[in-house]
Amino acid sequence: MSRVFAYCRVSTTDQTTQNQSREIQAAGFAIAAQRLIEECISGSVAAKERPGFTQLIDRMEAGDILVVTKLDRLGRNAMDVRSTVEQLAGLGVRVHCLALGGVDLTSPAGKMTMQVIAAVAEFERDLLIERTQSGINRAKAAGKPFGRPPALNSEKRAAVLEKLAAGINVTELAREFKTTRQTIMRIREAALVSPQSR
Repeated sequence: MSRVFAYCRVSTTDQTTQNQSREIQAAGFAIAAQRLIEECISGSVAAKERPGFTQLIDRMEAGDILVVTKLDRLGRNAMDVRSTVEQLAGLGVRVHCLALGGVDLTSPAGKMTMQVIAAVAEFERDLLIERTQSGINRAKAAGKPFGRPPALNSEKRAAVLEKLAAGINVTELAREFKTTRQTIMRIREAALVSPQSR
């Protein structure tokens, strides 16, 4: 016989999961106390990074049922929800979401719903990439430098090159300029690639 689990989550300590557990009960699911997982953690945290949800996944077996009140209990965004449902389906666990009329997300109708969610997830990802690229292009057009600022300014880099030419080793220079050996080696390699920069 299938075991029924419920996962209830709230974001802050001044909230309670009671309404969610009542809603699940009212929908006709009888959940044993030991199978009701309650967690207080931000919705911005991916499902796989939530300690309570991770323990739940470890306890569930093929044929079990997981009930949630809303999709956001299963992940931080559409992509995360899709990944979580696919993981559960792979374990043979059926997932019921009350906000979607109690549909089992691993059933044919549920899979169709997940395809819509997947399309939304892809749209979200494409929008994010587009916005990021636009931001980068605007910043480049405005002359904003990218990447970390150099560890040593141009005067110190010139001094490093002079001392390297004088035969001082990389470790001593790193100590003297209070930087890493990698930084000194990068300065040396950059000078070898473009001698005109000396």
